Amino acid sequence: DVIYTSTYGVVYKGRHKATGQVVAMKKIRLENEEEGVPSTAIREISLLKELQHPNIVCLLDVLMQDSRLYLIFEFLSMDLKKYLDSIPSGQYIDTMLVKSYLYQILQGIVFCHSRRVLHRDLKPQNLLIDSKGVIKLADFGLARAFGIPVRVYTHEVVTLWYRAPEVLLGSVRYSTPVDVWSIGTIFAEIATKKPLFHGDSEIDQLFRIFRALGTPNNEVWPEVESLQDYKNTFPKWKGGNLSANVKNIDKDGLDLLSKMLIYDPAKRISARKALLHPYFDDLDKSSLPANQIRN
Repeated sequence: DVIYTSTYGVVYKGRHKATGQVVAMKKIRLENEEEGVPSTAIREISLLKELQHPNIVCLLDVLMQDSRLYLIFEFLSMDLKKYLDSIPSGQYIDTMLVKSYLYQILQGIVFCHSRRVLHRDLKPQNLLIDSKGVIKLADFGLARAFGIPVRVYTHEVVTLWYRAPEVLLGSVRYSTPVDVWSIGTIFAEIATKKPLFHGDSEIDQLFRIFRALGTPNNEVWPEVESLQDYKNTFPKWKGGNLSANVKNIDKDGLDLLSKMLIYDPAKRISARKALLHPYFDDLDKSSLPANQIRN
């Protein structure tokens, strides 16, 4: 069964013949099919098998067949986007579950960042959930192995809604803060069921961010004006109305969100520090999968 079409190709639901385990099989579509799989991609992907954490979708195997690459992952039936879409109008996710999801996403990202792996393309579609309140990050490291295509397999445009401003402005020296920005925008969306910044082009995306947070300059973000796609002609918005866009996040949540959406990547909160934020003080962390004592 085809489950869905991802950025990199088609995902099938499969079953391991020997063990009966249900898996997700991602068939990687390569830009230049004739040349086969680049060895760098195989190297990158092999490293991902070592990313074993309760909040990361486990890569079970990498198979090559007819110069096609198949990545075999554990199977989860629901992604965060589908889940948010299924919540009836006027209803929202329980505030404790919002908190728990955000905490788990941060735990998964801390694990990866500590191993110098970036995600680069986080969005609700590649956060998978189960019926027990566990959330897992999928498609890790694929952006580095295969590049982020501008168009998806089905010719849909890759969404820009979760992209950090340094990426949108053409910075080539971005690092772990790009994932923190994405998680901030996802946090707002989990709470409100609406994308925080839903631009339909790179410039529209930037301008939506600028309207909410103010147009950045070298004062708030050193050297932003020298980034490749920064223009002195950008309208100068004042910003400061983030809270108007995220009505059902409390004071602590808003404080954490604003720290995740700081323009200057050097000042943006790290995922590790975010886990220590007072917003999570009343969350029962003992029951979370990464905190269970594994025998």
